Amino acid sequence: MTSTKKMRVWLKKEEIDAARLTGAMAVVMDALLATTTLLAIVEAGARRILPAGSLEEARRLADELDSPLLLTGGEEGGVSVDGFDCGPFPDEYPAEKVKGKDVIFLTTNGTRAIHRAKIAEELLIACLRNAPAVARYLQEVEKESVWLICAGSQGRFSLEDTLCAAVILAEMDLTGWDLDDASLVLQQWGVSHRGDIPSLLNKGRVGRWFEQEGLTHVLRYTGEVGASDTLVVLQDGLLAPLQSKVGWREAHGR
Repeated sequence: MTSTKKMRVWLKKEEIDAARLTGAMAVVMDALLATTTLLAIVEAGARRILPAGSLEEARRLADELDSPLLLTGGEEGGVSVDGFDCGPFPDEYPAEKVKGKDVIFLTTNGTRAIHRAKIAEELLIACLRNAPAVARYLQEVEKESVWLICAGSQGRFSLEDTLCAAVILAEMDLTGWDLDDASLVLQQWGVSHRGDIPSLLNKGRVGRWFEQEGLTHVLRYTGEVGASDTLVVLQDGLLAPLQSKVGWREAHGR
């Protein structure tokens, strides 16, 4: 008899209980902005992407690799890191700059959430741009438990990550799944607000900050739901594009 699949949501990285991730599938999302930028870096052709769990780790990795093929990027506390090559924004990582390079990437919330969840048997990252592709993959995943992990913002709930989780859940057929309260509410909310995601993105605390800083182009890019079919997985501490499993791409015409 097949056991019932479980769908669970953590609304901020501080809720992560590593023991519950053993043998499970985890999906980490920090839509504004880490996982959106990490997806862009993957699609730009980076050779290896190393998400750092702290500034100290990022600097240590940079010292260890010490290569002309190395780029450092991201933010700490919402500002670019002194001495890093790039900041946290997707347009700072074009293919001509990134292709074939190793990228060490650090953010206040997103990469730290990845580190907290890395014990999971399989870990994907998600953003609004690839959320439907992530949903299709999760629909077929052979794991008893799936955890959607919203990074949040310095210990607080964040609208943009919850929107991402809602899109994933709304794209799935969860008939027969065991849903926790957050999954149940977010799936129904996502279905009801399918066409409202870009406008809702602008209304959150972080979205309003982006507008105030003149970064509306980043909000537009971030809010392009389904613009990417790329799946990104954590393997041995590195982020990389997920290779086709059991004909997944063929089955979905990708």
